[in-house]
Amino acid sequence: MSNFIWQTAVGVAAWIGLAWSGLAWSPTVLAAEQRVPLRVAIHVHSTASTGTLSLEDLAVRAEQQGLDAIVLSDNFSLEYEYGLQPLPGLLKKTVSFPSILSYGVERYLDEIHTVQARHPRLVIVPGVEVAPFYYWTGSLWRGDLTMHDAQRNLLVLGLTKAEDYRALPARGNPASFTVDGASLANAAPLLLVIPALFLWKPRRQSVKGWREPVSAARRTAAACCLVLAVATLVHAWPLGTPPFSSYDSQLGYRPYQALVDVATQRGAIVFWSMTEARDLQAHAFGPLGTVTVRTDAHPEALALTNGYAGFGGLYQDTRMATAAGGLWDQVIQAHKGTAQSAVPTMIGEIAFHGLADKGKDLDRVVTTVFAQERSVAGVLEAIRSGHAYAVAEGDHRVMLTVDEFSLGCDCDPATVGIGDHLALPSGSHVVAMVRLSARDGKSHPVTMRLIRSGEIIGIAKAETPVQYQLADMQPVPDGGAYYRLEVVGQSGELLTNPLYVDVQTKERG
Repeated sequence: MSNFIWQTAVGVAAWIGLAWSGLAWSPTVLAAEQRVPLRVAIHVHSTASTGTLSLEDLAVRAEQQGLDAIVLSDNFSLEYEYGLQPLPGLLKKTVSFPSILSYGVERYLDEIHTVQARHPRLVIVPGVEVAPFYYWTGSLWRGDLTMHDAQRNLLVLGLTKAEDYRALPARGNPASFTVDGASLANAAPLLLVIPALFLWKPRRQSVKGWREPVSAARRTAAACCLVLAVATLVHAWPLGTPPFSSYDSQLGYRPYQALVDVATQRGAIVFWSMTEARDLQAHAFGPLGTVTVRTDAHPEALALTNGYAGFGGLYQDTRMATAAGGLWDQVIQAHKGTAQSAVPTMIGEIAFHGLADKGKDLDRVVTTVFAQERSVAGVLEAIRSGHAYAVAEGDHRVMLTVDEFSLGCDCDPATVGIGDHLALPSGSHVVAMVRLSARDGKSHPVTMRLIRSGEIIGIAKAETPVQYQLADMQPVPDGGAYYRLEVVGQSGELLTNPLYVDVQTKERG
């Protein structure tokens, strides 16, 4: 606790020593609306795709655990295919798993509406998890065939109309396919209708004007042509061409940007999901040999795409993007001077599929949002604007809670909270106030790091409940600054979205 005492003493001294320079100023608080904290489980699968609990069972489970909302992220499409050149649309193998497209988009949305009506206190946010693109390398004949990026996912949240889902450009979504030369090649089996008609038609007429009967052999041959045409067309279906070829490994992030653009135009908010998670599997397909399925970590997606709302920054896997000065801070700095809606925010992801998934339950990773209203719109607005923090249980099944994380200044006691903006006069000093506790009310050791614009400016080790105050000895720079909090320990992990400080223009008297 000595570090805490020292930091508090510095804070008091800064308030006293610097107050005179700010007597003529007062901060401007840029967030006057009243917000209510809601505990939300984000990235939840149901039996509509790869989950083991129905929507009704998920709602009951969430209410039992004291959650206020769940954000669904059922798999949009899980259909994968590999075709042999030069006719990959015809000579292909397809593997499918349960998804929203196979379940039925209308059916899915209707069930959400029905379950929501039965559980009015629980907010159920519609959403899907989309991997818009995958590509192949290697050769089936050499035995090194590899499918890349089948788990490079985006969360598309908030769409409520079936036509909006069908508009999403994704490899497994036939509604997003186009018609081109490759599509015509896929329809080539229709040419078998020509010999079928030829075989069925008599060659000449009898002298009495009657057509010569078609022989049984010719009828059989004609029927075989028709059956083959239909069977080949069914195998080649859909005949359209996907928006991006799975045999082109040089597309980079174009397919993902296309999905972000279409989804946001349709009114969704889009989050990158678990960008540092990896997937490496090998699957045997009999005579086709072994196929490797591989998805590498891809945190660079945060810098190489735009228009998305945020990303999963806290989940049950190794992560580095949220470390002080890491990629998240770099992306925030790159958006300095742009609209606040362009700054990526952070959420926690549970990636819940069912209770049989070891170490996972709906409440193991929770995002607490500060919403203006208890509704789907309220939850989405809060996570989009960064009025949220994420927390994960540690080894001891302890959940931390932010009782206060606010910023003030040496010239006025007014404060703002997570996701808010505070305008201060140039040269003033920020004072950060933190209060943490554990949901079980007991004492647990934690290490807190206060981060200013990517730089750690304060570290404190304490036990919950914690009260921590730090006066930043560096004046607010002309370009403004932001502050965020990171907490780690056996009691779990906690990350907040930033609190922003802008420079206030001096009024002329």
